[in-house]
Amino acid sequence: MSNVILKVENVSKQYRLGKIGTGTLSHDLNRWWHTVRGKEDPYLKVGDVNDRSVKGNNQYVWALKDINFEVREGEVLGIIGKNGAGKSTLLKILSRVTSPTTGTIKSKGRIASLLEVGTGFHAEMTGRENIYLNGAILGMTKKEIASKIDEIIAFSGCERYIDTPVKRYSSGMTVRLAFAVAAHLEPEILVVDEVLAVGDAEFQKKAIGKMQDISKTQGRTVLFVSHNMAAVKSLCTKGIVLENGSISFAGTSDDAINYYLENSYKKSEIKVSERIDRKGNQKLTVKNIYVKNADDVLVGELHGGESYRIIFEYEKKLTIDPKQMTVVVQFKNESDELVTTIATDEMGIHFSEIKDNGTIEISIPRLQFREGRYSLHYMISEKLSFNTPHQTIDYLQDAYTMTVIRGDYWHSGVLNRPKGFIQEATIQLN
Repeated sequence: MSNVILKVENVSKQYRLGKIGTGTLSHDLNRWWHTVRGKEDPYLKVGDVNDRSVKGNNQYVWALKDINFEVREGEVLGIIGKNGAGKSTLLKILSRVTSPTTGTIKSKGRIASLLEVGTGFHAEMTGRENIYLNGAILGMTKKEIASKIDEIIAFSGCERYIDTPVKRYSSGMTVRLAFAVAAHLEPEILVVDEVLAVGDAEFQKKAIGKMQDISKTQGRTVLFVSHNMAAVKSLCTKGIVLENGSISFAGTSDDAINYYLENSYKKSEIKVSERIDRKGNQKLTVKNIYVKNADDVLVGELHGGESYRIIFEYEKKLTIDPKQMTVVVQFKNESDELVTTIATDEMGIHFSEIKDNGTIEISIPRLQFREGRYSLHYMISEKLSFNTPHQTIDYLQDAYTMTVIRGDYWHSGVLNRPKGFIQEATIQLN
């Protein structure tokens, strides 16, 4: 149709694993020989599915496979999926950062991209100079950029540092300026990856408002990747879900979010011992997770205000220094938003012994969750020295689903309202 501004047809992207990214001389000669004879590239017939959690038997992998979709003018397309699903690869292809292995992309007008912190910025140039540089890359004249530069600087909130080299900017300041440039130089298509998460809450809200204005008022198209389901729901009109490099669902943004979340919860219903998508060196592996109440009874549903123990059964396979081990547990709500984190290093907890088979117990004196369904993610790691980062031992997303039903946290006779976190507080009228 005439108002289709972006059309993606049968796009695939293949990478070669290991240190050699494109191929050896023998592979290049083989490709050339097949081309001369009018035959298909022999390496396009091979390659594993892009499942980062499973060790494959092939040195080639399809980061994307047979991607098809179209976007119309004024639409905001949300692209969601787990880490490693292929979202950033797709955006890099759409932004011409890399080319597809197969397939075609047809677009109308200029594409402005915000893929990584500092993309397209020259570190030695000032913020003001980078605005002109980015504008020129987008095809703007110096006069056009000058007419908008004050508005760009004001939106970014970096006015005090605008004549300072970008290399001295924080990551948040860089993102602010990069987004301000991309949004105000009027591209027909704006491509935004997860980088907005680097900014503070106030700027994220401001940026989402600007993208809504771009799409609704100016009729421009936005492609938006985020793990923040609330942002996707409020901003996007359509959504696609990527899984292992392929589109597993396409529809309205609400339907896409529901599909993604339901799929995540289904995965958490698989026994932890059977999960093959965990990360880490597996010196220690969690085999089971369950919850007991104050009466030491296994429970499937929890109530706000009551005490519980979350128990992780583990098996140790290799020696770990217990004093260096850290346990981090995160809880996300049904919108995939982080609700709270429990971390032993923050709490000043140090372990004295790690048995070959044992349990890690997290005691919660009064559950402060409101009604809803929560997914539990955990990471067990060790810090081998002060100057080195944590080394992952066992890490698993969506490891356990926790259902919380309404409770009377304050013993007031009034049930807690749904959604969110119950904040301990006192209130008095003076």
